[in-house]
Amino acid sequence: FEVIARQHLPILFIGVLAGFLLFVNSAELYAEPFKLGPKKCQECHKAEAKVWSGTKHATSFKKIHKSKKAKKIVKAVGGKRMKKTALCASCHYTVAKKSASAKPKLVAGPSCESCHGAASEWISIHNKKAPKANKIEAASAKGMIWPSQLFDVAANCNSCHGLTKENLTGDNIKAMLDAGHPMNADFELVQYSQGSVRHRFYPPKVTENQAMTPAEMARMFVVGQAANLVSASAAVSKSSHAGYKAAQQKKIATATKLLESVAGQVPAAGKVVASPTADNGRALAAAIADKDLSGVVGGNLPKKFK
Repeated sequence: FEVIARQHLPILFIGVLAGFLLFVNSAELYAEPFKLGPKKCQECHKAEAKVWSGTKHATSFKKIHKSKKAKKIVKAVGGKRMKKTALCASCHYTVAKKSASAKPKLVAGPSCESCHGAASEWISIHNKKAPKANKIEAASAKGMIWPSQLFDVAANCNSCHGLTKENLTGDNIKAMLDAGHPMNADFELVQYSQGSVRHRFYPPKVTENQAMTPAEMARMFVVGQAANLVSASAAVSKSSHAGYKAAQQKKIATATKLLESVAGQVPAAGKVVASPTADNGRALAAAIADKDLSGVVGGNLPKKFK
């Protein structure tokens, strides 16, 4: 029996090894996309990086965790240090890795991938020379959020600015707000994106940080309100905290009023009000892609930007 067992040891070892390699390959195949950090983007997007370096998103990295309020909030959610608390890091920092198996490291405040999606799966597509339409489709399938995908840009901003991120539980929200975390019911995409963080270096004026036209601003405003409505409608029951519910209800009321005002010209806006889903939000963005709604919503556009 011992001799037979020894004869089968090599076969057994090969079987275990094959199983292990299959596990490793499967783990790599289904690994979550991860962030590479802003330095990777800066290799090409130098002008955009220069703008970002002067924003609160960038400068907060070295100081936000030092405030008394931040320390109180971290303690309230069961953490010890802000930079070591995943709940905080998911919005306030860029957590990057060199490879799927590497140890994650905090490398910056909110940066490129915070808005445009973790780049590990799409950066090679983005860097290839190919027809833009093909690149947009392929990179989007791997998690990239392009500037032209207005609804998804707005929804991503809302996840942090509106405290609606999936990893936030009702208990988390209550603890954070009771400890003094801000809750902004008036977050509006145009106001927050077209000030200090604006980085619109588009052909043919690639060296000029171009301001939006009234028509472009109006489109962003409408889509931003649609994203607010979708986000707040899903989040309003997320927490029993009175302040949180009131903020989400205010966002719902504001967005509903605005979308109803354009529904006569754009039926897709009425569909978002009737059924606030991401698909309906994207359909609205597509429906107004070439429309000038500045005459309808121009009076609602912000006069000052963050």
